[in-house]
Amino acid sequence: FLDLPLLTGDEDEISPHFATTASPWPGGVNLFSSPSENGFSFNTGVSQSAVIGMTESELVKTEPSLWDMGSRLRVRLANGTLSSASKEAVLNGANVIAIGNSSTNNWEIIQFATASLIDTDTYELSGLLRGQQGTDAYIPDFWQTGSYAVLLDGTVPQLNLASSSRNLARYYRYGPSTRSFDHASYVEEYLAFAGVGLRPYRPSHLSASFDQNSNVTTSWVRRTRIDGDNWQAADVPLGETSEAYHVRVLRDGSLVREVDLTVPNWTYSQA
Repeated sequence: FLDLPLLTGDEDEISPHFATTASPWPGGVNLFSSPSENGFSFNTGVSQSAVIGMTESELVKTEPSLWDMGSRLRVRLANGTLSSASKEAVLNGANVIAIGNSSTNNWEIIQFATASLIDTDTYELSGLLRGQQGTDAYIPDFWQTGSYAVLLDGTVPQLNLASSSRNLARYYRYGPSTRSFDHASYVEEYLAFAGVGLRPYRPSHLSASFDQNSNVTTSWVRRTRIDGDNWQAADVPLGETSEAYHVRVLRDGSLVREVDLTVPNWTYSQA
């Protein structure tokens, strides 16, 4: 289960994604959900196995949104294949993977240009773009060996989740589509999803300077999670119902001041 940011902008902002694979593939997987331990109803079906693997090397934190030509990520797939793509194709949305652990919302979106087959079902990925789609704020110091890697190639559908069910835990059962949801082959999980597709991107280009009165003037640049790749526009669309920022000032780890703003700048007076 992957609670992901918007990838193309056409997704449901609230609903998580569901990636599944099996060997042998049973022909399809059905997912049922219920607010209680009884009363399960059909949620979604998957007809095609997702490309899922586990990392076999650590991936150390690097600068987001810049081509990382030095790092190498080794991934062993449970099924499927990976392939290289030109940088132009990557910048147009090719070769997107989610790297994460066992939690539902701790995922980094990464793109790669080169996939080299180095062993049976094992690829070395290079030419990386880290922290895509707003996940730059959540890149860990390193992804451990044994992290999940899921190729987001259109075979990973979204669940049906009402907005009223966001952050509310529900029961989910999934298994072979040829079996009923009460069959022993079905797996049950109890999960809640925050709706990461609604999460705003963190601002960028923070700057601060002193004026002649020793006041600190700060400013930053707003980003957007919706339609932010239009390089011809004078500014990116807001993408939210309002523009709002919460600024916190810390000294030695202790909070000394906080303020809510509606503009991307703030003056911290000398007083």
